[in-house]
Amino acid sequence: MTITPPDLSVFETLESEVRSYCRSWPTVFDRAQGSRMYDEDGHAYLDFFAGAGSLNYGHNNPVLKRALIDYLERDGVTHGLDMSTTAKRAFLEAFQNLVLRPRDLPYKVMFPGPTGTNAVESALKLARKVKGREAIVSFTNAFHGMSLGSLAVTGNAFKRAGAGVPLVHSTPMPFDNYFDGQVPDFLWFERLLEDQGSGLNQPAAVIVETVQGEGGINVARPEWLRALADLCRRRDMLLIVDDIQMGCGRTGAFFSFEEAGIVPDIVTVSKSISGYGLPMSLCLFKPELDVWEPGEHNGTFRGNNPAFVTAAATLETYWSDGSAMEKQTRARGEQIEQGLISITEENLADVREYRGRGLVWGLEFHEKARAGRVAQRAFELGLLIETSGPESEVVKLLPALTITPEELDEGLRTLARAVRETL
Repeated sequence: MTITPPDLSVFETLESEVRSYCRSWPTVFDRAQGSRMYDEDGHAYLDFFAGAGSLNYGHNNPVLKRALIDYLERDGVTHGLDMSTTAKRAFLEAFQNLVLRPRDLPYKVMFPGPTGTNAVESALKLARKVKGREAIVSFTNAFHGMSLGSLAVTGNAFKRAGAGVPLVHSTPMPFDNYFDGQVPDFLWFERLLEDQGSGLNQPAAVIVETVQGEGGINVARPEWLRALADLCRRRDMLLIVDDIQMGCGRTGAFFSFEEAGIVPDIVTVSKSISGYGLPMSLCLFKPELDVWEPGEHNGTFRGNNPAFVTAAATLETYWSDGSAMEKQTRARGEQIEQGLISITEENLADVREYRGRGLVWGLEFHEKARAGRVAQRAFELGLLIETSGPESEVVKLLPALTITPEELDEGLRTLARAVRETL
């Protein structure tokens, strides 16, 4: 059978060289439903990528789509800046009643702009404004966004180099298990804080991901997160949890920090908060931190009302029934873990480690370049997966929370085949 190559000419000649995902998946996608995408020739691909975590409830989720279509058909407000609208009110009420109150979280809600990096920038600005200090502590292998403030607290050297200017006022510290358990937690951090000659300015805040997605699926232990929260309290630093990729149920609970039993001062949320892949982000913070002057941080597209509509519908559909969604995600995560155990046992000499929580998992090989070959072969076999880590050395599994057990099994079988065929 002759397969006609897709026509990529307009992308290759007109679109910037900065494009990336399309290089890994050289086809032209046309439609998507649930956990499958289809190219213009009708080839189906099982999606273990989920819009980099923006599609926790699958592509074109029918319940969310219906809510969106109904809203648009009645000429609901689309662009609203920070004006009060019925769509925003419905979202805020759903978020308060279904997310914040059941978890006894006191947060105020800020709409900082459409993307995750907008949320991080607002969190950093707020922390500095509250504490009157400029220094922020981040962690090795962190990723917090591509604008300058977010890049300053990001670890990846390649992404940082794209800034073109010095990235300042931030200091990296070792993430959990950075020294393979050979060094006590926060030994270096505490010593620098105590030493008047260390050169570390008193930080306004610490920003952390509970699971580093882009950094290689590095999972922080609950006890490490609790110790960090305690350190922040003792040393008068605000704790910012970046829950942009790991929130909205990705690790099981709605917020990824719930398992550790901590209450961060500030939380950033984006990606799947709209539920439908529409641009939306939140910056959540304790009420006493709400020291903003009106208009001190704003943005033209911070009021994406169609995103409010799908976000409210998402919360009412998936988060109104206690812990049902959380239990389902944990069960699916155990299914993935069993699949990765089988792959590891079959390729014992080649697999370095598998790790994850909920429905985010990573598979790392001793040969770093192997991950890229596995992802490429998986695409050829009809499975969309990406790589992560500072050298793209980890195969990253990020399926939708709504994926079926049968689809998970299919994807894990395809992954196992891709691993076998890339020795």
